[in-house]
Amino acid sequence: MSERESMPYDVVIVGAGPAGLSAAIRLKQLATEQGGELSVCVLEKGSEVGAHILSGAVIDPRSLDELIPDWREQGCPMAEVPVNDNQHWMLSKKRKFGMPHVFTPGFMHNKGTYTGSLGNLCRWLAGKAEELGVEIFPGFAAAEILYAEDGTVKGVATGDMGVARDGHHKPDYQPGLELHAKYTFFAEGARGHLTRQLVDRFDLRADCEPQVYGLGIKELWDIAPEKHAAGRVIHTQGWPLSETGSNGGGFLYHQANGQVALGFVTWLNYSNPYLSPFQEMQRWKTHPAIAEILEGGKRVSYGARAISDGGYQSVPKLVMPGAALIGDTAGFLNVPRIKGTHTAMKSGMMAADAAYAAVQAGREGDELTAYTEAYDASWVKKELSVVRNVLPLVEKFGEGFGTVLAGINMWLESWGIRMPFTMKHHPDHKSLWRKDQVQPIAYPKPDGVLTFDRLSSVFLSNTNHEEDQPVHLTLKDPDIPVAYDLPMYDEPAQRYCPAGVYEIVGQETGDPKFVINAQNCVHCKTCDIKDPTQNIVWVVPEGGGGPNYPNM
Repeated sequence: MSERESMPYDVVIVGAGPAGLSAAIRLKQLATEQGGELSVCVLEKGSEVGAHILSGAVIDPRSLDELIPDWREQGCPMAEVPVNDNQHWMLSKKRKFGMPHVFTPGFMHNKGTYTGSLGNLCRWLAGKAEELGVEIFPGFAAAEILYAEDGTVKGVATGDMGVARDGHHKPDYQPGLELHAKYTFFAEGARGHLTRQLVDRFDLRADCEPQVYGLGIKELWDIAPEKHAAGRVIHTQGWPLSETGSNGGGFLYHQANGQVALGFVTWLNYSNPYLSPFQEMQRWKTHPAIAEILEGGKRVSYGARAISDGGYQSVPKLVMPGAALIGDTAGFLNVPRIKGTHTAMKSGMMAADAAYAAVQAGREGDELTAYTEAYDASWVKKELSVVRNVLPLVEKFGEGFGTVLAGINMWLESWGIRMPFTMKHHPDHKSLWRKDQVQPIAYPKPDGVLTFDRLSSVFLSNTNHEEDQPVHLTLKDPDIPVAYDLPMYDEPAQRYCPAGVYEIVGQETGDPKFVINAQNCVHCKTCDIKDPTQNIVWVVPEGGGGPNYPNM
């Protein structure tokens, strides 16, 4: 007999990001327009809506225009800064070369877009959802998928609260809550913990390529007023990743209140186990063109998050009995545009249309095939198809020649000349070379002014976890990191983690141990993705734990 209470809903949504909130709003809009009844709830593992949301962000408003046409007049914070200056720089170690717009298709020029905090956009969307009657539960992490006797998804359960690290129940113990639904939407973002289980159980990747990822590391800076140009967005390619044959790039967006959002994305297909995405980001800031903008400024926030980069060919089957995948957990990012909010929102809206029709028809627990059909006919799929070979071309042929080929490919596809091939992806965890095949990378020490260490950075993310709880960074086999990873790769987790969670202690005494500082975790999911033995499995901690981003 379960001690957990249960609550029934028509639709349960896991994740209060742009996809989950758009789905919730759309469901309630349909109910209002058509006079139907529909109960909708959204679970959010962050302490509040937006607490775990991190993006550049430059947003194409296409889906927002469809969902809430008068959003600009409704006080939406994203309306504050339209993009008015778009620049793309190719960087060498000391110089920059601007790429003329004539070399790139029109959809790369950021016309009609806006820059601002995606977290604040989600907070605004949450308010709109609640006005329509959506129930939102922040601080409650969906920890378990619930299945009916016939194997269909029937909802989720939140994690137990008040469990000590050794497993015993503390005085404040509270069992999780079961949320039963006719349909459950998973909107967990990149590398969703529950989505990963669904993919395995229902073989959702049987007919697609593996998902591949980037790690985005972001800082907010207050900069000197004379250097700030609201609406200017800059993207960079090349140095410093070019020195190791790795891929990715930087961004610097002039947003509201005299701030710039700057960050660096490292594709997680890199091969050198000594590479540290965090250190690459810090090094990028020392480029003269970047340092000049930041000089005299002050860093005020920090965060990191994995990004689903696979695009068109990595989108899995989106539906299974009783459930659907929406947003970045399915992977709708347009990589060359560096935009996924509009596609994520539209995916949530399409799933909502399918679920509403199903509930009104008296159905539940079946596959929402109307969602898949809508996606197949949508501008989302068409947009992703046009750029489907961009990332693989750059990966295969390098930053220089690969970028040229990718540009030609985008031009041809945008003219309706479809290439007769779709390139494949390779899992990120299989890309590392052995440490004896590469050169170690000597990173400069942080100066505390322009560049910083990881622990002081994590402090700015406001990350916190209840210390006496089960470690949410689990190992399938506790012996593997020292027995296998350490000699072959010098344990890359101590470098790819942007929060200093993993370290090796005791090497000097000949008794190395793999230490997990779970308290530092910013929920980026990089370890779950990049670990070469796939031994690290990220699971949800107690609800409310993790970063608390104010306006990222």
